[in-house]
Amino acid sequence: MSVKLLPTIDRLPEPLRRYLDRLDDQGKMLIVLKRELYNGDWRPMVTDLHNRLEGKPYIFKLAARIEDDLRRIEQMRELEQHYQVDLANYLQPLNETETGS
Repeated sequence: MSVKLLPTIDRLPEPLRRYLDRLDDQGKMLIVLKRELYNGDWRPMVTDLHNRLEGKPYIFKLAARIEDDLRRIEQMRELEQHYQVDLANYLQPLNETETGS
């Protein structure tokens, strides 16, 4: 599933526009999930991923993906704090992504 950038991306500072343009679908999906499942807050999402990662037994590939997601989240949190923005405001919501609206 591809998450599309919204036209409002033009309002962002150039470094953030470039970052979102280069962000892969996995990273974009994390931003959308933060908004839609975690009320726009990275902290409970990170806690949830850590809890899943620490659970036994777990599949190695899943654990590696969670660690990658945690690194992506940390980078996105730092960008959001630095620029005082919520990156989710610049990506289509899941319901629009699924229907192609």
